[in-house]
This record gives sequence, C-alpha cells and structure tokens, in this order.
Amino acid sequence: MEMTFENALARLEQVVRELEGGKAPLDTMLALFEEGKSLVDFCEKALTGAEQRVLKVTEDGNTVPFENKQ
Repeated sequence: MEMTFENALARLEQVVRELEGGKAPLDTMLALFEEGKSLVDFCEKALTGAEQRVLKVTEDGNTVPFENKQ
C-alpha cells in the first residue's frame, strides 16, 4: 500500500502515543523515534509539495503561486 499523508500522520500519532507511554524497552523506543522522524520527513515533504501547488486568486482574477508568509 502506498503511503499517503493521512496514513503517515495517523501512524505518527500512534508512534507519539507509544513514545509518551514510556513502557517499551529502549531499543523499541529508539526504533519508534527513528520511524517517527521518517514519518515527519514524509509529511513535511508532502505539505511542501501541496503548498507549491496552491494558487491564490488576485483581485483582478489572475492566479499567482502561493507565497509562504513565514
């Protein structure tokens, strides 16, 4: 099954809950941390791609690329 943003985010939430529980052995916690980091990277990449596709409509009806306002 292909990883989607929604699936990655749901799994990331599970990983965070497991890490916050603190009941797993250290090796398991490290593996979960690494998986979580990979999921965060995937989600950030997906969000960046989506952001680049977003267009905003200007007052005169033209479309321009979405600008990041950080």
